[in-house]
Amino acid sequence: MRALIIGLACVMVAPLAMARAIPNPDQRPAPGNEQQQTPIAQARYSTPVNYQLQCAGCHLDDGEGSRANDTPRMKDFVGHFLKVEGGREFLVRVPGMSQSALSDAQLADLLNWLLREDGMAGKSMPAHYQPYSADEVARLRKVSMLNLPDTRAHLIEQMRALGIPIKDGMGNDTP
Repeated sequence: MRALIIGLACVMVAPLAMARAIPNPDQRPAPGNEQQQTPIAQARYSTPVNYQLQCAGCHLDDGEGSRANDTPRMKDFVGHFLKVEGGREFLVRVPGMSQSALSDAQLADLLNWLLREDGMAGKSMPAHYQPYSADEVARLRKVSMLNLPDTRAHLIEQMRALGIPIKDGMGNDTP
C-alpha cells in the first residue's frame, strides 16, 4: 500500500517538476550575452577565420582530414577536382560548403583561398585556375547533391583515368 501511495505521489508531482523545465519568459541572459550574436554571414570575419569556423572542425587546421571521421584530405589534393568534369561544381555543392552559414561572396572567397597554390590545394592546382565568383557560388549551391559518396567516387574515377595520383586519405590512395 505504501508503494502505491508513493507511486501516485510521484505521478502527481511529475507535471510540476516538468513545468519547472520551461524557461521563465522574464529570464535575463547571462552577463556578457546581453546582445544578440551577429550571424556569421554578417560578421565580416577574415577568410582564415571562416575556415576555422566552417571547415576545420572536420578537415582539421591543416586540411589533412580524418579517415576515421570520413573526412577527406584537402591538403595538396583538393585542386585535382578542378581538373575533372563536374569537380568545380562538386566543391561548391559539398554539403559542408553549400549549407554553411557563409554568404555566397564569403563562400567564393573561402574556396578561392583554399585553392591557392600556397594554400590547401598546393601543387594539386591546375595551371589555369578561374576563381569562383559570388554569382557562380549562388547558382551552384542552390542545386542539392543527392548522393555525395557516389558523386565523389565518380570524380575520383575520372582523376584516375587522367593519371592523377589519389592521395585523399580515404583509402583510395594510389602512388
